[in-house]
Amino acid sequence: MKRVVYACALFAVVICSGLQASAQKRAKDSKTTYAQEVLQPYVDNGQLSGAISVFYKDGVQEVSCVGYADVEAKRPIKLDNVFMQCSQTKGFCGVTIAKLVEEGKISLDDPVSKYLPEFKELWVEVSNENGVKTLHKAKNELTIRMVLNHTGGFPFEASVKRNDVRGGGWSGGAPLRQVAAVAADSPIMFEPGTSVLYSNTGIDIGAAIVEVVTGMKWEDYLKREVLDPLGMKSTWFWPTDKQLKKKVELYEFKDGAPAEWVEEMAWQQRPYNDSHVFASAGAGLWTTALDQLKFYKMLMNLGVGDNGVRILKEQTVKSILARSTRSEGMEGYSLGLNAPVEDTEDAWFGHGGAWGTNCVVNWHKKQLKLWVIQSAGGPQPWNAKVNEAAEKFFAQPFDSSGVDAYTGRIGASR
Repeated sequence: MKRVVYACALFAVVICSGLQASAQKRAKDSKTTYAQEVLQPYVDNGQLSGAISVFYKDGVQEVSCVGYADVEAKRPIKLDNVFMQCSQTKGFCGVTIAKLVEEGKISLDDPVSKYLPEFKELWVEVSNENGVKTLHKAKNELTIRMVLNHTGGFPFEASVKRNDVRGGGWSGGAPLRQVAAVAADSPIMFEPGTSVLYSNTGIDIGAAIVEVVTGMKWEDYLKREVLDPLGMKSTWFWPTDKQLKKKVELYEFKDGAPAEWVEEMAWQQRPYNDSHVFASAGAGLWTTALDQLKFYKMLMNLGVGDNGVRILKEQTVKSILARSTRSEGMEGYSLGLNAPVEDTEDAWFGHGGAWGTNCVVNWHKKQLKLWVIQSAGGPQPWNAKVNEAAEKFFAQPFDSSGVDAYTGRIGASR
């Protein structure tokens, strides 16, 4: 079911000054409107429903909320609107794994079977030149590193999370340990560690290991060790009915035509918070732009939140999150995060989500780019223009004097 909605040509932009202060009380308003200027025309002609853009540079930031969370209701998009961040959840799993590594409870090169014995024997699916498939026993040992950086050989999703059944997808599925068990009983696509295949399943296996090591549900460990300490009160796998009334709606974008509202996607099925929903580490967290800023600024600050709470040691972020953990010759990816092979001064790391959300940070220069949109598909001609707006912002010489922006560089101890 779809309804066609027309974006009002009114000046529907909110610079979110009040909300900005609560999210980043130490940041200075840049007084720039680079993103607003390039996005507003698309809202005015109906192509773009609404979006949030944040540029941050060494204590100074530009925050723009342009358009609507719900076009038909003319409800403006705001920093406290919830949305599903999809694959950006992977980085949260990466942080929980990094914490256990830091505490000496696991090693990235531990075999997965040390914690989940069902992975002791794996089978690789091999096709010959005629397309005939056979199964060969895997020779390489599957490690924690591999499942977190997509080199384990697992398919995108396990069969228990099929999106062609009611109650499946990222808003449903099965408990993490069940997902892991199904994955262990299914063929993998290549010898572990020899190639790359983007896989939510691998990330879920990592979360299942966290459960074994901590004796807690992964989501409860995440809440205790990351979400609560950072003050991320609006981030969870089961959004409340009150939150959903303010959610950012999904839209399919059209070439030269108004955006079209989409009731649900196969991977994100309604209802979003009932008993069929299980925590998914690969793609399942609901959040807000305010909360995302808290998480990604913690990464930018090398493990310390803007509230001064240290989540990870500085060296942990530098060594296994901000740079690739893959073998030589493979493109960059760390623990649930897109990361460079070489962590240079101009390097960014972070992650995007299926519906168009994205956030990346550069810890060297204390820079951040956050983008929130809920796209069900279609052309997005504004992306290039937002990138140009970001370049203008980062090229701008801002006065950071007097800015009480937490740097996080106060030593490696927690």
